[in-house]
Amino acid sequence: MTGRESDLDGSGDRGAGPRDAGTPARYEAHGAPVVVARGSYDMQTIAPLATALRAAAEGRPRVVLDVSAVTFADSSFLNLLILTHRTTDLRLAGPTTPVRRILELTGVDTVLKVRSTVEDAATC
Repeated sequence: MTGRESDLDGSGDRGAGPRDAGTPARYEAHGAPVVVARGSYDMQTIAPLATALRAAAEGRPRVVLDVSAVTFADSSFLNLLILTHRTTDLRLAGPTTPVRRILELTGVDTVLKVRSTVEDAATC
């Protein structure tokens, strides 16, 4: 196998796979903007999500972040949640095990509204 064959995502990164979560999708549910986060979030991949949350929060009383497809989250992700919560009523929907764990370990689950579905988060 050549080095090129092990570069499955074409990024040049020979790590465990794609790191960039890409540009998050966005839609509306019950009058609230919903931002859909996918993949792994760390210091190097958080920027597109930060931009999407900032845009969604602009002039809106609440924002739902669908985290049901987040596979990894570090302190950069947690910091973004806290900063966003300072500007709008941030609600999380469908936390995966990695997300739920970081929220519970840090106590942020007691500060943010965390619900199992986007529907519940948008209407609570």
